[in-house]
Amino acid sequence: MALWLKALGARVTGFAVDVPTDPSLYELARVGDEIESVLGDVRDHDAIAAAVASGAPEVVIHMAAQSLVRRSFAQPRETYATNVMGTVNVLDAVRLHGGDVRAIVNVTSDKCYENREWEWGYREDEPMGGHDPYSSSKGCAELVTDAFRSSFFSTDGHGARLASARAGNVIGGGDWGEDRLLPDLMRAALAGQTLRVRNPNSIRPWQHVLNPLSGYLVLAQALWDSPEPARGWNFGPPEEDARSVGWIVERVGGLWPGTLAWSVDDGPHPHEARYLKLDSSRARARLGWRPLLGLEDALEATVDWYEQLREGADMRAVTLGQIESFGYAGARS
Repeated sequence: MALWLKALGARVTGFAVDVPTDPSLYELARVGDEIESVLGDVRDHDAIAAAVASGAPEVVIHMAAQSLVRRSFAQPRETYATNVMGTVNVLDAVRLHGGDVRAIVNVTSDKCYENREWEWGYREDEPMGGHDPYSSSKGCAELVTDAFRSSFFSTDGHGARLASARAGNVIGGGDWGEDRLLPDLMRAALAGQTLRVRNPNSIRPWQHVLNPLSGYLVLAQALWDSPEPARGWNFGPPEEDARSVGWIVERVGGLWPGTLAWSVDDGPHPHEARYLKLDSSRARARLGWRPLLGLEDALEATVDWYEQLREGADMRAVTLGQIESFGYAGARS
């Protein structure tokens, strides 16, 4: 997102903890070279308030999170503190110090919904909830967003407009998160190791990271233009791109130029939903958004990114090239 915003001509300030993985996309693509980077934690109200006051943003995109389901079982308190109170702190900082802010996009997750294992996609007005601390914390973040929107932010055309964006199972080059399928696959491929895969029959709505990022940018633009979009929005892939974990593993194995060995990890594992899909009809009809990269192209782009990393390419240039190829480089800033 930071690279894309810079390509669009924006003045970008980033606020985050230090890089959580080694390697990281932030360092490999030299993301910090052309942005103002503020080291801090969204759990620290004073730090985020100071960053908002000094940065004087006009658009705020909140993506800071503890984003791993399995880690939420080991660290439930940290998960709630980051995902719920972190959201409170960001929105309160804008309330107190964001006089120039006109649009706020709070990115939560498709797992914010009370998952009933339905075969059809969840719509934006479905009940919030979650069986695990991560999913529950994202449902809570949505409730916080709704309360701040109703109590403090604009719905009548004056002041900041606040919307939430929901997407999940995002893939793409540069992801090194633990216990995530594509990063685990690429780590195993690069190291020549066998990967143990859990829940190969679980179905997920996979999509390339540039698809939802384009949605967040379109939503921010819509909020800038009008208070009407100040609500929740789904940014999910088409029906045919909801595939099983096992299918993804086999397809990535076919794309990787070498051996990618895997076996089934029978666990035991914490509970994870077997089936989850989003209905993104609202974003398609009202924002004119659609996912431009289908699953096949998304997997090819992801595998190509890691292959170029292995070959020693300039990963900033590779990442910017994928953004430009996506087709939004000429969009309005």
